Amino acid sequence: MSAVKRNFVTIKGVKDGLVFLLNDQCEFDELVSELRHKLEHTHQQILTGPIIHVNVKLGSRQISTEEKELLMETIRCQGNLIVQSIDSDEAMDPSPEASSDLKLMKGMIRSGQTVFHRGNLLYIGDVNPGGTIISTGDIWIMGSLRGMAHAGSEGNTEAVIAASHLRPTQLRIGEVISRPPDEWGIEEAFMEFAYLEGNKMQINKLTHLHKIRPGAMEFKGV
Repeated sequence: MSAVKRNFVTIKGVKDGLVFLLNDQCEFDELVSELRHKLEHTHQQILTGPIIHVNVKLGSRQISTEEKELLMETIRCQGNLIVQSIDSDEAMDPSPEASSDLKLMKGMIRSGQTVFHRGNLLYIGDVNPGGTIISTGDIWIMGSLRGMAHAGSEGNTEAVIAASHLRPTQLRIGEVISRPPDEWGIEEAFMEFAYLEGNKMQINKLTHLHKIRPGAMEFKGV
């Protein structure tokens, strides 16, 4: 007689999509295994129809970049599910030391996909048109930004957005939304960053960053 399997994954429907509540006490491999099983065998009804945004709650569990990517890939491969956020309880109220860390992520953000991080974010890869990248701190993109980027999403007006190739559909810092790139007077923006000055979006070369934002990049890992 087989043992009764614990319920490590709870899937709840909310107004804006789905919330995945993941047990924070079990082994990570067990968690992923049950998540994959539920998506493939017991919750097929949510895999049909329009795009559904998913918010993943980790409880007190802290995971590595590789583990986060595995979770995102497990969910994304189910067709119409798009990961909106992956949060732990600790990340909801970070200490000053924790919020100074730089999070490294990599990949490609395609149309309809959203990546969110609480803190400063270094993203290695491209953000395609229709894709969105959001951070409560700075956003640094080693690649092309051709979608939408929102830095300082919880009101940090000192945040910056930088990219190897800056050609976004929209930039937002705090509550300030940028003008379209063709109004910046720059045809092709390489190694540029956006920042707020007098509640207006400004674009400048990364070589001038230390003059305009002296405290930028002064966090762990940089």
